[in-house]
Amino acid sequence: MGKLSFLKQKKFYIHLLIIIILCFIILWLTIKMLGVYTRHGKVYSMPDFRGMTTEEVEQAYSKDYHFILIDSIYSKTEQPGSIVQQDPLPGSKVKRGRNVYYIIVAKTPEKTTMPNLNNLSLRQALVLLESSGLVVKELVYIDHFARNAICEQRYNGQVIKPGTELYKGSPITLYVGFGTERRNAKLPSLYGTSAESVQRTLNMAGLNLGNEVYEDHDSIQYMKVSRMDPPYSKGSVRPGTFVNVWYKSSRNFNFEKEKDKAMREDSTLYAAENPVTIDTTATTTSNDTIVNEENEENYEDDF
Repeated sequence: MGKLSFLKQKKFYIHLLIIIILCFIILWLTIKMLGVYTRHGKVYSMPDFRGMTTEEVEQAYSKDYHFILIDSIYSKTEQPGSIVQQDPLPGSKVKRGRNVYYIIVAKTPEKTTMPNLNNLSLRQALVLLESSGLVVKELVYIDHFARNAICEQRYNGQVIKPGTELYKGSPITLYVGFGTERRNAKLPSLYGTSAESVQRTLNMAGLNLGNEVYEDHDSIQYMKVSRMDPPYSKGSVRPGTFVNVWYKSSRNFNFEKEKDKAMREDSTLYAAENPVTIDTTATTTSNDTIVNEENEENYEDDF
């Protein structure tokens, strides 16, 4: 019999057909099981975990996702222990069981050292203070010949020496010189300024942040100034003045569209509350008065 004589046997073709059918069945089962294992076609929108604590996300979503903490950072605006960053981002299409990597706000702030701010200009001191992770509690203006010079630095009411170890975010009170001319501080326009930048903007102008009113309930990253008191139209105020601000969410309020309207209302309100009175007994204006008025229009940050 020849080597290919089996091709003439019916049994060979029956076995070949069985093998082909079994291969198709195995391939079909593999594809089906692979689809079940990878959850093919079943995707979900990733929730926004920012602002939640680790305990809260673990309790609510531990069955759906596997959470992995990768780092912690210090933040003076966010709640300690809350999530500030996540990967995948909110809204991403993912499958159940996906690893979620996140960063939280440190519950215990890092430590830093108090820099020497004495005799620096206000602007230099604020930059150095910020780079050290410390914040301004208050600017207190005192009699001193060098205008805008840092005369003293205090923590908890006590003079603090350079090199002293503090927690990041500790509030520092700066005593600043009035100078001999005692000029007013020019009010910055805070309209549309983010809540995270307001205090720095005011401090750079020689002013303090007063009361903060949040008119919307939203994340701090969306909050912007919609109103300030004293109003911007006032022009200038005494250095160290506390400025109150009101915030609205940029997701609910169009700041660019309403800017001109807000400025007009601010000017009108200030004019109504501060009517101009004319002294009919005065016939001339001295040169000294003119010089003082011009000085009040300008406020330099450095001495």
